[in-house]
Amino acid sequence: MNSMTHSFACPAFHAMSRRHALKVGGLGLLGLSLPKLLQAEANNSKPTLKARTKSVIFLYQFGGPSHIDMFDMKPEAPEGIRGLHKPVATNADGIAISEHLPRLAKVTDKVTLIRSVHHHMKNHNPASYYALTGHAPPVDDITLRDSPDLFPALGSVVDRLAPVVGAIPTSVALPWVIGDGTVTPGQAASFLGKVHDPLLITRDPNKPDFKLPELSLPANISYERLMHRRSIQKIIDSQSRLLSHSAQARGLDAYYEKALAMLDSPKLREAFNLSAESDAVRDSYGRTPYGQSCLLARRLVEAGTKFVTVYFSPNIGGDVGSGWDTHGNNGKKMFPIMEKYHLPMTDQTLPTLLEELDQRGLLDTTLVVWTGEFGRTPKINEKASRDHWPDCYTVLLAGGGVKRGFVFGESDKTASLPTKDPVRPEDLAATIYYLLGIDPHTEVYAVGQRPVMIAEGNPIGGIVA
Repeated sequence: MNSMTHSFACPAFHAMSRRHALKVGGLGLLGLSLPKLLQAEANNSKPTLKARTKSVIFLYQFGGPSHIDMFDMKPEAPEGIRGLHKPVATNADGIAISEHLPRLAKVTDKVTLIRSVHHHMKNHNPASYYALTGHAPPVDDITLRDSPDLFPALGSVVDRLAPVVGAIPTSVALPWVIGDGTVTPGQAASFLGKVHDPLLITRDPNKPDFKLPELSLPANISYERLMHRRSIQKIIDSQSRLLSHSAQARGLDAYYEKALAMLDSPKLREAFNLSAESDAVRDSYGRTPYGQSCLLARRLVEAGTKFVTVYFSPNIGGDVGSGWDTHGNNGKKMFPIMEKYHLPMTDQTLPTLLEELDQRGLLDTTLVVWTGEFGRTPKINEKASRDHWPDCYTVLLAGGGVKRGFVFGESDKTASLPTKDPVRPEDLAATIYYLLGIDPHTEVYAVGQRPVMIAEGNPIGGIVA
C-alpha cells in the first residue's frame, strides 16, 4: 500500500490574483510599478495547465456509504466497530476491500482510494451541497435550500470555463433531482446563470420507451423552418410549455440557440440511443435506472460531453431501492439492506463501467469519481446500523490522470479520523478542475459582482499519475 504527502500539484497555483496583489499595498512590491505588476500578472499568473483528462463521470452516492464496511475496513477493531463483513485482498498489492465487492476487487488496480476525506457537515443537504460544489455551506442545516448566494455545481463551472464547442452538452445530470425534504442545493448553475445548468434528464433510461422528446422537432416543422427567426421563439415557447412539468426544461429557454443546436444534432440523439447497445452490454451494467444511467454516461463521454453526474438515488434511502442512509428506517438493520441492494448494485455497475472505459481506450482520458456526502460512524448503534460521520470517509477515483492501485491518506484504528494526508471536499474539487486543465483558483463573479474562486482547496498532488 502506498501513500504520499498531501501537496500542491502545481506550484503555479501560488501566483497572486490581481485582487490580492493590490491588497498588499505597496505598488513597489518586488520593485514593480503598477503597469509592470499587471503586465507580470498577465504573463505569469494564469499558466496554461495541461489537461490530464477530457471528461468526468461523477457517481454520486446520496445518503452516505459506509467507508468502514467497504473501502477502509478495520478487522482488528473491537466488536461493535469492525462490522459484520470481512475484508478480502484485491488485485492491487496491499489493498483490501469488502468481501461483498468481489468484482470490484478484481479491478482495484485501476483505482485510487482516498481514505482521509473529512468535513463537519452532519446533515444530508448541506453535506451533499459541499460534495457537489466543493464549497462549504453557510450552515449545517437540514433545510438548506438553493439560492443564488450558493455556489454552482462542478459541471456548471466546467460549462462556464471550458465549454464543449458544438451541439453536445458540456454537462449532463441524470436520472433524478435529489433532495432530503427539500431539493438539495448545488445541482445547478446558481449565480453563473441558467445557461450553464446541466442538461437534466429525469426519465428512466431503464424503461423500454426511454427517449428524449425535447431533442425532437415537432413532426410538421423542419429544422430549416425552425431556424427562421420568426419561428424560433414560438417553437421554444412551445417546447417549454410542453415540458413545463419536468425539470429537463429548466434553462432551455434561457439559451435557445443551444437548444436548437441540440435539436439538430444526430450525434447527440445517437448518444441517447441505448437501444444501439447489445442486451449483453446493457445487462452487464444492471437493468436499473442507476446502471443504465452509468451506461448512458459512457456513451455521452464518447460523444464528447465533459461532465456527467449520475445520482445513485433520488433520496437518502433507508431500504432496498433507495439511497445509502440505512440507520433510521423503523429499526431495520443496515447490513442486510447493504447486502441485498447497495453492495450488489455497486459491485455490478462500477466494475463494468471501469472495464468498459478501459477496453474502449477511454479510461486514461475519463476521470471517474465515486463519492457520497459523508461516511458512517465507527460505532454500530442500537439499531445494528451506523449514523452520519463526516469526520473521515473514503472517495474512490479512477482513470483520468490519477494513479492506479493506490491509496492516499490514512485513518486511525477505528476509521474515525484522518491520521495522514487529510483531504477536504474543496481539495477534491480543485483536483477535478486541475485534471481537466482548469486553474482551480480561477475567479468568477458571484451575486453583487463579488469575485470568488471556483475552488478554495488545492489539487491533491500525491494522487496525480
